[in-house]
Amino acid sequence: MQSGQSQQSASRVGAALAAAARGAGDPRRVPDALCTACVRLLPVTGASVSLSGGRGIRVTWCASDRVAARLAELQYTVGEGPCQTALDQGTPVFAADLAGRRDTCRWPIFAHEAVGLGAAAVFSLPLGVTGTAIGTLDLYCDRPGGLAEPDLRTALRARDALTVALTELPPRGEEGEAASWVCASQADHTEVQQAVGMVMVQLDLDPEQALDRIRARAFAEGRTVSQAARRVLARRLSFQ
Repeated sequence: MQSGQSQQSASRVGAALAAAARGAGDPRRVPDALCTACVRLLPVTGASVSLSGGRGIRVTWCASDRVAARLAELQYTVGEGPCQTALDQGTPVFAADLAGRRDTCRWPIFAHEAVGLGAAAVFSLPLGVTGTAIGTLDLYCDRPGGLAEPDLRTALRARDALTVALTELPPRGEEGEAASWVCASQADHTEVQQAVGMVMVQLDLDPEQALDRIRARAFAEGRTVSQAARRVLARRLSFQ
């Protein structure tokens, strides 16, 4: 009976995400529609998906709302948070009380800024197969507290469905519109990597040090890393 219920629940999650994708109309709106569907399935305030483009390089693929998007970018900019920890460890990470001592000690900058944005709890689930994280599904709540066991199972099924959507996209061609779901994030990856290369040359740094410089400048100026990278590429921001 339990196995049957589990299959029904998995089917329900898959059907909800598939319906959201079909209802999006424009393929470029599919990612955000999937995030919004996750919010409908779970007792959370918002959701986002971040994709990893290699060590230290990450961009937001989709978000259900402005706060979810800012939380995702914040973690990338400051280099810490549940999302970064989930990527590094390849396991789900739960911050049930960002204002509490435990979470504040783990991610002091992120926790302080996230609470200021209105997030009280964040849950990050790594996307990927065979233990290799290609990104994370990040959920946030405006009230502290963890996910109940049934909700956690639903979140994990949503994570699995999103992993399939990302890893089994058809190649460009007749199904090229589906593959275009990730085009924007790939472009952002490229911009950040190019900006890192420019800062490496300017300051004779290794890639991680150059990315840290861009992150620090972005945070100081209230920008995202992607925005700072575009300024570097446009020659409006120099570290010399």
